[in-house]
Amino acid sequence: MVHGWQRTSGYNARAKVEAAIARYKQVIGNRLRAHSDYGRRTELIIASTLLNRMFGLARPTYVRVA
Repeated sequence: MVHGWQRTSGYNARAKVEAAIARYKQVIGNRLRAHSDYGRRTELIIASTLLNRMFGLARPTYVRVA
């Protein structure tokens, strides 16, 4: 059940973002290891691709049977 204050304050969207950041930190780590901006960008792209692939493997596939 969604409460009115959650909808008006954007609480649910914020909670989803915080959960995604927590998953990222748990799997990848708390800090970036690259020193240059280009290296950090590359590191983020690799990490996000890895997380998306991991969650894609764990996500069930639903087929409607009717």
